[in-house]
Amino acid sequence: MSEAAIASAPPALAGAHRLVVKIGSALVVDSKAAAPRAAWLASVAADIARLRARGVDVIVVSSGAIALARRSLGLTQKRLKLEEKQAAAAVGQIRLAQAWTEALEANGLTAAQLLLTLEDTEDRRRYLNARATLNTLLGFGCIPVINENDTIATSEIRFGDNDRLAARVAEMVQADQLVLLSDIDGLYTADPKRDPAAAHIPVVEALTPEIEAMGGEPPPGYSSGGMRTKLVAARIATQAGCAMVISVALMLCTGE
Repeated sequence: MSEAAIASAPPALAGAHRLVVKIGSALVVDSKAAAPRAAWLASVAADIARLRARGVDVIVVSSGAIALARRSLGLTQKRLKLEEKQAAAAVGQIRLAQAWTEALEANGLTAAQLLLTLEDTEDRRRYLNARATLNTLLGFGCIPVINENDTIATSEIRFGDNDRLAARVAEMVQADQLVLLSDIDGLYTADPKRDPAAAHIPVVEALTPEIEAMGGEPPPGYSSGGMRTKLVAARIATQAGCAMVISVALMLCTGE
């Protein structure tokens, strides 16, 4: 989001003091090169630095580990088995953490890595431990970079996508704003890439069954989310008192 967009947003968005930003694989990873989009990550890191200078706590939920390891492991098919995803995550998570560390350090920020599972948000002791760690890191001025722990998650116990993970994190740290960065600028009545008559819905006042039906199915390829999981994340976040926005993948804040 641009600074002008933040300024003109509703008070809950414009005046956020704690922000969770979710970024998907398609934005983090150049699929043709099977490498991080270094220049784009650098611009995001610069925006995060500006937000931190204004006193905003920022947590990043970043996908991309599996996508970064696909080519080196020869996993070129669209659908992967669970064990293949776990192996790719083990290789790619190192590369993802390095990419974020370099981008944030170039802007004077310290990156911290956390890998979470669904159980970490549902087991009370683990939930409190994760929350305490995040709050301590934010107190030190660090930028936590979170991903699902795909190396140990199973098909039965996993978030399945980082939209919902980001919503659970926002709930955990009592964030007042959740931003899901996407390649689309919000919810449409239908998929605008397939239906030119699809109408943009700028504000959703209530998550009705009709609204949720507009989410459709997740797209093929590296992404496991899509609009459907963003609406599920919206329900989780808003029920916790956190405002949520789906924003096209531009810089979070421009200018001073």
